[in-house]
Amino acid sequence: MFDVNTSLIRFWEKEFTVIKPKKNKKGNRLFTPKDIVNFDRIFDLVKEQGYTLEGAKLALKSGYKPEEQFTTEDLIDRLETVKRKLLALR
Repeated sequence: MFDVNTSLIRFWEKEFTVIKPKKNKKGNRLFTPKDIVNFDRIFDLVKEQGYTLEGAKLALKSGYKPEEQFTTEDLIDRLETVKRKLLALR
């Protein structure tokens, strides 16, 4: 899903307390949908935005959510609001 080695997934599991997979009798990890969302956030911070592990931990604690959650319409509305404010200042 993230195109990374399984060892990296296991490493992130140890480093980030938000990931808590259950294990079956064989020891296979069973990730919940919440774990997958957290992996997505970690992947975005570390691999795509270049955060350090410590920086990613701080961002997750402060409630980081990827920008993908904003729709195009939301972004356009925000930009139009900023534009109106800048024009008013002019």
